[in-house]
Amino acid sequence: MSSFCRSSLLWVLVFASMIACAGERSGIPLPAPQVDASIGAAKTPQAAVLSGGCFWGIQAVFQHVKGVIRATSGYSGGEQKTAQYEMVSTGDTGHAESVQITYDPSQITYGQILRIFFSVAHDPTQLNRQGPDEGPQYRSAIFYGDNEQKKIAEAYIAQLDRAKVFPAPIATQVVALKGFYPAESYHQDYAALHPYNPYIVYNDAPKVAHLREQFPDFYRDK
Repeated sequence: MSSFCRSSLLWVLVFASMIACAGERSGIPLPAPQVDASIGAAKTPQAAVLSGGCFWGIQAVFQHVKGVIRATSGYSGGEQKTAQYEMVSTGDTGHAESVQITYDPSQITYGQILRIFFSVAHDPTQLNRQGPDEGPQYRSAIFYGDNEQKKIAEAYIAQLDRAKVFPAPIATQVVALKGFYPAESYHQDYAALHPYNPYIVYNDAPKVAHLREQFPDFYRDK
């Protein structure tokens, strides 16, 4: 795919039915993590870095989650010198399109963020693709910042696989965060700024709708 092929209406329509089918599973709430951090009194911001396809949709979802201070689109997994969209789009940099979620741990836990990530933000059973986007830059990954995040992420994936809540094993990687590099300014807030872009209409707006339906206690208008 070329760098802006994701905006092609043809691609969107081809995969619309597949995305709609995936959305049907999104109506089934996932169980809460059995291993999680506690809601703390301290409001010192913490960060989670997640990858699950095009960063536009992941950012859009978490911008509507209570307790999230900000969500920033960017790149993780590769070197700083290759953290540029045109280079990442080749699939050869090691980067994944990612989102850094800065949150208030007195309002939402890391495990609750992962529950939303697996429930509505993407399909974690897909390997190196999400919907119409293909390549390792669209892989599902959790970039953990410390051992507690690693423990919570690995335990939750094992819990979901044991419960067989998905029709296939979870393909999400759990890897150490080596760096997060914000994406170009034109990628930030893309879904909010381009709500009528066909890609956003068919791929990302349904994710926000599923968030509102499944997690009303966590949903907020931006």
